[in-house]
Amino acid sequence: MRGLVDTHAHLEEIADLEHTVDAARSAGLIAVVAVGSDLSSNQRVLEISRAYPSFVFPALGLHPWNLRENELEETLALIEGHAAEAVGIGEIGLDYHKRVIALASKERQKQVFAQLLKIAVRFKKPALVHSRYAWRDCLDLVEQAGVEKAVFHWFTGPSSVLRDLISRGYYVSATPATEYHEEHRRAVRESPLNLLLLETDSPVTYGRGSQTEFRAQPADVRRSLAASAVLRGEPQELVARATTDNAVKLFRLPL
Repeated sequence: MRGLVDTHAHLEEIADLEHTVDAARSAGLIAVVAVGSDLSSNQRVLEISRAYPSFVFPALGLHPWNLRENELEETLALIEGHAAEAVGIGEIGLDYHKRVIALASKERQKQVFAQLLKIAVRFKKPALVHSRYAWRDCLDLVEQAGVEKAVFHWFTGPSSVLRDLISRGYYVSATPATEYHEEHRRAVRESPLNLLLLETDSPVTYGRGSQTEFRAQPADVRRSLAASAVLRGEPQELVARATTDNAVKLFRLPL
C-alpha cells in the first residue's frame, strides 16, 4: 500500500513528539503537514519541521479562535516572512460558533482571513481552511482572493457548498470522524477521489463522550483511510494511493 500523508496535525500540542513520530512512521506514514494556529505554534511548527526534515512539513496560519490583537501584526509578519519555506498557509478561516464570535466578530474574522489569503496568493501556497458554520462565506472569500488551491479541512457543510468548492477544484480532507459524523461522512462520500485528502487534526479527541472516545495522533490517519474506503465502497489501496498523490501534488511535497 502507498504510504500515507496526514495533511493536518497540530504537532506542537503533542507532548511526546518523538514517540508520536515513530508511531506514525511505523503506521506507514511518509509525511505529516504540521499546521500553525497562532504566533507561538507557528514558531514551534517551524522548529519541528527542521527537527524532522523530509517527514514533517510546516503550514503557517492564524486560527479564527486565536485573533489576539496584541499579537496580530507579529503573527502576520512571521507567516509572511516564512511563507516561502511553508507548504501551505493554514490553519486559517472563519468560525461562526457563538463562543468564537464573542471573541472576534464575523467582520473581524473576515478581515484577518482576507489578509491571510493574500499571503497565500502572493506566495502561491494552498490555503488550509477552517470553515465551521461559515462554509459559504469561507468559499466566497477564498474565491474572491484568487486562491488557486485550497483544502476545506474536516468539512461538514451543506452539499450545495461542497458542490461549488469541488467545481473550483478545491480539496476536502477526511478525518477519523468519518467513522460516525453524518455531515462529515456525506462530504467524504460525495467528494471525487482526485480531490480527497486524509488528516487527523491531532491531537483532537474523537467520539467525545462515547465508549470509543480516543485522542488522535498522526498514526490514526489509517482510521481516516479505513472509514473513507468503506464509506465510498472503494479498496483501501486505491484510496491510499489517490489521497497521497493528491497531497504530494497539492503541497508540492518532495517525496
